[in-house]
Parts: sequence; structure tokens; C-alpha cells
Amino acid sequence: MFGYDAPRLHAALNDLPAALLLVAVLFDLGAWVTKRESLKAAALWTLWAGVIGGWAAVIAGLIAEEAIEHGEAIHDLMERHENLALITMGLFTLVLGWKLLRRARLTPIEELALRGASVVGLIGIVWVGAIGGQLVFEHAAGIKSDLLKAELRDREASDSSGRGPDHEHAPGTPEHDP
Repeated sequence: MFGYDAPRLHAALNDLPAALLLVAVLFDLGAWVTKRESLKAAALWTLWAGVIGGWAAVIAGLIAEEAIEHGEAIHDLMERHENLALITMGLFTLVLGWKLLRRARLTPIEELALRGASVVGLIGIVWVGAIGGQLVFEHAAGIKSDLLKAELRDREASDSSGRGPDHEHAPGTPEHDP
């Protein structure tokens, strides 16, 4: 879709919703502290966008899971990543749904509970992202085996500095100095 394979589509879709959900929580906390209705409204609209985008990222991740080559280590991490993403998005969806259901009639206890749930959701997003980073940066999830093998051969062909014979940096950079 749009020139992306499933893993790249998932990667392209997951950052903006996470940022939107972070901003929604910050707006909500700001509205609580300052008592500004404009921040409260911004928090709700940003939460809407973050939840919709978050579910798009989850769906893309479920499609990517079926599309990538992987062994047991990646599979175990993917399952943890998926479960945490589903729990986190479920939590944010519940917060949004409750706010919409109750409209402006939230009691102070409900507002506090929803704010706490949102902060827990934010921790979930960070955790989901950390596992996603582990999948990509420590296990090369989403990288086709033939490309990974070619990269490893290229690295092995490089000298001990990690640079091949044709690898040069501009004069004045630390990499250029002998």
C-alpha cells in the first residue's frame, strides 16, 4: 500500500498516534492544572485522532506479523508487542468512550480515574515502543533474510575499522583522521 510493504507501513503508521496520545494526555493534565476548557477540548480531539491512528497502527502491525520472516525470538517479542499494543489501545479507547458517553458530566473521581488510566496508557505506549525497537534494532525484524545476508557480507568485507576500501568521509571529520 502506497509503496510500502506491511512492516514498513506499520513503522510509518505507529509514531504519529503515539505522539498524539502523548499530547492528549499532556493537554488533559494541562487542562486539569489550569482549568482551561480550551485545553480540555484539545485533549479530547487529540485523543480521538490518537485512538483512530493507534488502531490503524495495530491493524498494520497484525498484517506485518504475518508478512515477516521470523524465528522463535522474534515471534515471542512480537506476541508481547502485540498484546501490550492491544491492551494499551483498549485502555485509550475505553478512556475516549467513557468521556464521550458521559460528555461534560464527569465527576471529579471519574476525571481523576480517566486521567490515571491515560497516564498508565502512556506508560504502555513507551513499553510497546521499546519492544518494537528491540524487534527492529536487535533482531532485524522486518528485514528480509537475503538483504540481511548481503549486509553481513558487506560488513565482513570491510576492514577492521568497519569501513570498506572505498568508504571515505569528508576532511576534518573524526572518521577521516587516521
